[in-house]
Amino acid sequence: AESEKHRCVIETSRYKLFVVLVKDQDQAVKVCKKLVKEEGIHSILLCPGFTHKDVAKIVEAVGKNTGVFVARGDGPSNRISREIMEKEGWFSEKGKE
Repeated sequence: AESEKHRCVIETSRYKLFVVLVKDQDQAVKVCKKLVKEEGIHSILLCPGFTHKDVAKIVEAVGKNTGVFVARGDGPSNRISREIMEKEGWFSEKGKE
């Protein structure tokens, strides 16, 4: 994923949503810090692939005024997501392209 290329913004009169794909944890931290600084975002919603340690690093990076959340589902939903992520190479060398 190229964070400067693989992104979109959805904006309404009350809400502005930034969607950014990142290739790894380091890029996620950089993108989150930049969005907080440049856009003044108040919350970050991460995909289920982020671990508790990853989330803690992002929380530390963005500061106490930005909430960090992870989109997780129930047990069966997590299994389905994990299977798709494995198939697409998220946890292998294929996913590091």
